[in-house]
Amino acid sequence: MAVLASALLAVGATGCSRPVDPVERLDKKATSTLRTHSLPAATYRRWGLPAPLPPAPKPPGRPAVRPAGPGLPPVVDRVPTRDKVVFLTFDDSAERDPRFVDMVRELRLPVTMFLTDSVVGPGYAHFGRLRAVGASVQNHTLDHPYLPGLPYAGQRAEICGQQEKLKQRFGIRPRLFRPPYGAHNDDTLRAAADCGVTAVVLWRDPDRLRAGDILRPEGRNGATLAETTTRVLNDIQEQGFTVARLEDYLSPSSPSGV
Repeated sequence: MAVLASALLAVGATGCSRPVDPVERLDKKATSTLRTHSLPAATYRRWGLPAPLPPAPKPPGRPAVRPAGPGLPPVVDRVPTRDKVVFLTFDDSAERDPRFVDMVRELRLPVTMFLTDSVVGPGYAHFGRLRAVGASVQNHTLDHPYLPGLPYAGQRAEICGQQEKLKQRFGIRPRLFRPPYGAHNDDTLRAAADCGVTAVVLWRDPDRLRAGDILRPEGRNGATLAETTTRVLNDIQEQGFTVARLEDYLSPSSPSGV
């Protein structure tokens, strides 16, 4: 009887619930690793990659960037971080590459799309498909003007107007903004802040990557968007980096437009 009682006490100590799956003991980063490396080899090879992209580390708890001034959003082309990550951002263009949607979905790529209403036009459905597979949608003005050539009111109309358009289309109000041509002045920053923007995002095109670089892949020699992205992803892998979600590093506690 004493043996039986001891056994029952042992059961009570461990509980009667199902055994804990070992995966549940892993932290978020490790679980992400398992998900990433569960991709069939044929998937990443189909997109021209020699191996899966390593998972991004757990994002920081708060933005690491400083505002441009009191009440103004930061202007960034690189996020200050020690994480071996870079960020993929794309501006709207005339190209509507359906393979790029498949690429984002199959590789689980965290990408950020900056949209201009007059350029996107009837192509909003394409970006809706991208958003459905995980892409983030952000603001790139209504009409793609050279913003420093406009007064404050004109700049505010361009930025806030696209905020409303994207709200109507996707039900979100973006927190990130990319000025056309990367051109901006103090009025741009004031207008962006007044429209609810939390960061103004530029980009870098370095030959040698650094942690936190914000990239804007562009097609060359007639390459499609999917082909261009494959080239960039190979460069990222060769230099020991992976791709992270920009919004996680710029506004982790705010709606990201995803």
